[in-house]
Amino acid sequence: MPAYLSARLCSLALSLLLIAFALPAFAGPFEDGVAKFANDDFSDTEEAIGAVASSGNKLAFPIISALQDGRLMADPDSKKVYVTGTDGKSIDAATGEAVASVPDSASAVRLNNRLRRSVDAALGGLTLQSPDVGTRLQAAQSVFKSHEETALDAVDAALAKESNRAVKTALGEARAAILLFKSDATEVEKLEAVTTLKARGDQEALALLTGMGDQPASVTKAAASAIGSIQSSLAVWSMVQNAWYGLSLGSVLLLAAIGLAITFGVMGVINMAHGEMVMLGAYTTFVVQEVIRTRYPGLFDYSLLIAVPLAFLVAGAIGVLIERSIIRFLYGRPLETLLATWGLSLVLQQAVRTMFGPTNREVGNPSWMSGAFELGQITITYNRLWILVFTLAVFAILLAMLRYTALGLEMRAVTQNRRMAASMGIATSRVDALTFGLGSGIAGIAGVALSQIDNVSPNLGQSYIIDSFMVVVFGGVGNLWGTLVGAFTLGIANKFLEPVAGAVLGKIAILVLIILFIQKRPRGLFALKGRAVEA
Repeated sequence: MPAYLSARLCSLALSLLLIAFALPAFAGPFEDGVAKFANDDFSDTEEAIGAVASSGNKLAFPIISALQDGRLMADPDSKKVYVTGTDGKSIDAATGEAVASVPDSASAVRLNNRLRRSVDAALGGLTLQSPDVGTRLQAAQSVFKSHEETALDAVDAALAKESNRAVKTALGEARAAILLFKSDATEVEKLEAVTTLKARGDQEALALLTGMGDQPASVTKAAASAIGSIQSSLAVWSMVQNAWYGLSLGSVLLLAAIGLAITFGVMGVINMAHGEMVMLGAYTTFVVQEVIRTRYPGLFDYSLLIAVPLAFLVAGAIGVLIERSIIRFLYGRPLETLLATWGLSLVLQQAVRTMFGPTNREVGNPSWMSGAFELGQITITYNRLWILVFTLAVFAILLAMLRYTALGLEMRAVTQNRRMAASMGIATSRVDALTFGLGSGIAGIAGVALSQIDNVSPNLGQSYIIDSFMVVVFGGVGNLWGTLVGAFTLGIANKFLEPVAGAVLGKIAILVLIILFIQKRPRGLFALKGRAVEA
């Protein structure tokens, strides 16, 4: 072999050897970033998050996700970092190779509040280009909340490719949040960011604008104007939200008060046990759900549909029993009726305590009544929406029953003129029993609805009896349309007055005033028209 060729081969071998030894020293930015997780220093961890997130490596998302969940382990001895999966298996974070076990000396990488925001921003940036629209939207919202500068490039890249309108809007808002706090952003960019946040107009946008710190004069002025505009808009939306909650409360009051209005309208009975009919309906719902949970779990989503007719039958049957055994002996004696039904309410409460215990009982929401959606700046929960729809449906059915059935005709006749109805052959005692049962049954249905938004306890009905009496007074005895107006009016008023509402003694005083008012004017504010000949 020629001498020059031998020298070349030796030189090549020496170069390869030097490259082999030098390879660890020339690790890429991804490997360097992963290594910094083992330093147990918050500043190094922050740099590591940025380096890993911007590397484009396929391991970036598992590493940052593991860091967020406390599954990223670092060994201070070997300076190696491991990702522990949810299945218990582990991999080397730098190479992705599986490892048999994580060393005992390894511990989870620590995070503080600032790093948690950086992690949220990094995860948002890594999922901004996911094929799933929901994932991209959630990622954009995560970046908006964290507004970390490191996510700006990812947001710009995703914004250039995005075609979905909602996601594009969210990305634009995330970009505005980042630029608002970016120290080297231009004045024009900051003004555009203020405009974008003003258009968003929610509480989160307001928080960003009020906490942005020192800014150029023009930006500060624009932000002040945006803050005032958002605050005014939020005040209006707050009123709309309260009105929505009031409609929801009014729907329950309507169900409870319809029965009370019908009962008092036909029989002139002040039924202080009406709230317990509501309570019995709620406990019927609880029993139905318990049976379904233990024996037929697949039917849970239908539990309320099963509970509605059962609650009506249970409460209605007890109502008929009460009328036949107690009320019918006290007609024309309002004070004795009031005392008797009040005592009956205590008996029913104690009976329920004995059977089910004094503590609250859990009644779950079916899947179709769970969750919420946004409408403008208000949140509408599905359970309240369905309760409102259900109430209006019951109201419509009751109107049709009173108008088009024989029982409804007899009830209206007895309501308007009991003596004339009796002279025409109507069995008023039968109408009284069925009317009391109908009113109690509708109250039981109200208990089914109420179980979805309130605690089920023996005292459940007492919380609504005062408002039910007020609805009867406002609506007029036996006047269903008046009851509708009174229920929703009272519900909305309660929600607007809730912050300054009185305590229990205030409600007791209101109840006494209502009872006295009914004694003087039993037909209410909007009385039915008829040739009443009764004293």
